[in-house]
Amino acid sequence: MIDLEIGVLGGLSVRRAGHPVKLPASRKARAMLAFLLLTKKPQHRERLCDLFWEGPDDPKGALRSAIWKLRRLLNDTGAERIVADREWVRFEPVAAKVDYTNLTDRAQRDEELTGPDFAESRAALDQPLLAGLDLPDHAHYQAWLVAMREEAETLRARLLPDLGARAGSPLDRPGQLHLARQKIGFTGAKDGTRIAWARIGTGPPLLKAANWMNHLELDWDSEVWSPLFQELARDHCLIRYDERGNGMSDWELVDLGFDAFVTDLESVVEQSRVERFPLLGISQGAAVAIEYAARNPGRVSHLILWGGYAAGWRVDGDEESREEREALITLVANGWGRDDSSYRNLFSRALIPGATEAERAAFDEFQRKTVSPANAARFLEIFAEIDVRHRLSSIKCPTLVMHARGDQRVPVVKGAELASQISGAEFVTLPTDNHLLLGREHSSELFVAHVRQFLSSDTDQSIKTA
Repeated sequence: MIDLEIGVLGGLSVRRAGHPVKLPASRKARAMLAFLLLTKKPQHRERLCDLFWEGPDDPKGALRSAIWKLRRLLNDTGAERIVADREWVRFEPVAAKVDYTNLTDRAQRDEELTGPDFAESRAALDQPLLAGLDLPDHAHYQAWLVAMREEAETLRARLLPDLGARAGSPLDRPGQLHLARQKIGFTGAKDGTRIAWARIGTGPPLLKAANWMNHLELDWDSEVWSPLFQELARDHCLIRYDERGNGMSDWELVDLGFDAFVTDLESVVEQSRVERFPLLGISQGAAVAIEYAARNPGRVSHLILWGGYAAGWRVDGDEESREEREALITLVANGWGRDDSSYRNLFSRALIPGATEAERAAFDEFQRKTVSPANAARFLEIFAEIDVRHRLSSIKCPTLVMHARGDQRVPVVKGAELASQISGAEFVTLPTDNHLLLGREHSSELFVAHVRQFLSSDTDQSIKTA
């Protein structure tokens, strides 16, 4: 009987008797567990110290602490799964199933996947291996992780030969282009903060300013982000990055402010070595894109803004909205990280009111994995103080402003104000209530169509509806 189900395709997860097990907060402890699971052999304590805790600060003590935490979580009476002696540490799969190991065993037996097995295996293998468990400062572990992800791609091709390389979307339509895997790297911001960035596609560049609740790997499985990014990457080399304090970028930092957001964008631009490019800003990322375009007019060829605003709610909001959002910050700080998703659900209902319960539940979990409770509250504080109204008259490049007609998070009037104060800007409203577009909705297709048309032509601009 299987008591423990362990997933490594996607983020690392453990379920006991169908219920999720809360893993250690330490990313290194979780990475060590993944290493033990997938190597499937005893590891010497010195080797583990070298991989995860090399340095002057008592690596052996850190290893002992990690082993103790994993034993508490995974060992049961009669089922010792984390086994350690004075020299060796190993994982024993007693009454346990690991999703990746199960698939490799099936490949070795040359089993044919059909029907539900095929669909289930594809859904698993379409997810990145050990998403969120990169340790860029630990070269040997990171090299192992890259090799394992390449092995997972090989396994996918072997089990799902008719699909070939990773598809551009889990829901590819017949005849559409399949995309290469995105390439993720890291760059240092001016204050030393590590910023994760990625590129995918082979066309002309399109750079997206970061907004919170992005994660370079987990985005590809999100009903919100994946279809949109996949479509944009069909025409462009899409360059994006995770905002500081969010996703795969550094979470523990001192400076979490608007100016740092802009200089992070500048660092990614320099790292990517693109000279002139269209710039996309979504939600509060629109203000970052506006500020960057104002500071660097020679770099931005076109500006595309979705669900944006020039001033936060503490700057120009009414008393009722200020009181409501101050209360939301308190709720986020206290409830964001809980297993109970009710706090995060308040937020997701405002962002994607048109989502199904299943889509909202998936996005609630995505939010939890993307940002810490403390940083989520800090982000909301910063967004409240945004003010780039004085920059709008400085924007000289062709600009497309788009907004959801029924946006509950940022009312459509905010988008109209943006467009009215940027010289020659085109304003398009789309028939949706969602602040963040769902890939299945028609407005997502309209969004991509407008972007394609806008970037292919510099015709006179006017107010439009779709």
